[in-house]
Amino acid sequence: MSGRDEILGRIRAAQQAAPVLVPTPAYNRSWGATREEIIARFVERLGDYHVTVLRARTENEIRGIAERQLAARGIAHLVVPPDIPSSWRPVTPAPLDDAPLDYEALDTAQGAMTGSFLGIAETGTVVLDAGLGQGRRALTLLPDYHLCVVRESAVLGSVPEAIAALQPRVAHGAPITFFSGPSATADIELDRVEGVHGPRTLDIILVA
Repeated sequence: MSGRDEILGRIRAAQQAAPVLVPTPAYNRSWGATREEIIARFVERLGDYHVTVLRARTENEIRGIAERQLAARGIAHLVVPPDIPSSWRPVTPAPLDDAPLDYEALDTAQGAMTGSFLGIAETGTVVLDAGLGQGRRALTLLPDYHLCVVRESAVLGSVPEAIAALQPRVAHGAPITFFSGPSATADIELDRVEGVHGPRTLDIILVA
């Protein structure tokens, strides 16, 4: 028997053998924690990414908190989605609606303010689905600063919970964006650079 025949014989034998079924290991589809623990973990994870978290007791406080933080950051040119809730919209600086603006105009804007779809406590991740008050994806990628409103009621414990919640939006064709902190990357020397493919600075207004 030649070497070629031996190799082909082994391939045929392997193809005829019954496949070995490896059971899929079980994993936690939810995080069994209290709401207080989930929110605390979310805030902790955001802190790991150098995100400033501002707490609002009600939605009526969002505008005032936003105006103070924008002033502290020196943001004078702000862009917002046209459908951002009127009670959130800052008076100073007077925001410009993205209706939509061209990419050059968005790139020259100092910052953007939007809402969000949900948050993930386990990873400190915010998820956008282009829904009400969130705008298009470019709005949260081109400006150097992002002020994002997240409701505590929309913060889930784990990634599997978030994926399940997103399934209807994905089926509807909504563009989904995940981000954990400001845009950042690091080279082999672990030198971290922020603002490479998204905002350099991220602030979160977390609404009870």
